[in-house]
Amino acid sequence: MSDAHQPVPEIANYVLCESVGYLLSRVRSTLWNNVTQLTMADLGITSTQASIMFMLASGRNLAAADLAREYGIDASAVTRLIDRLEKRGLITRVRSEEDRRVVRLALTAEGRELAGQIPAIFTKVLDKLLGGFTPEEVGFLKSMLRRILLNSGDPAAIALISGYENSTPKASS
Repeated sequence: MSDAHQPVPEIANYVLCESVGYLLSRVRSTLWNNVTQLTMADLGITSTQASIMFMLASGRNLAAADLAREYGIDASAVTRLIDRLEKRGLITRVRSEEDRRVVRLALTAEGRELAGQIPAIFTKVLDKLLGGFTPEEVGFLKSMLRRILLNSGDPAAIALISGYENSTPKASS
């Protein structure tokens, strides 16, 4: 066998299925693939497009740059996603009245109707993937994921988690 097919010595003993990073990546990929299967079949959009529409429907007043940061993808990819959704008549670009340089995204009436179907798809996929988990285990998983986000130091993630923590009732001691 040629050297090209030999394991690299530094990682030959690395157990991929024990890597938290690898597992998180595979879970995200599996989640997105399952969502895409349903959103393409039911709504004719991808999971990323559905997620963008869901964010807009939840009242987040986003610009393309915000979406690029949120998804960790380049601005040109976000622009192509937005162009496709706009071409389908699901979203529209709206110039800010305060600053004409700022362009925000908004759902059209058709987009709002379609966005109303997205939570059921997300729930169906998560119910499948979290099958057999107790409510306590799901709560613990969410708690651990929030801690990872806080540990990242990402200001957007911290703001999201802080906003969540400030909006939920605290248990009395």
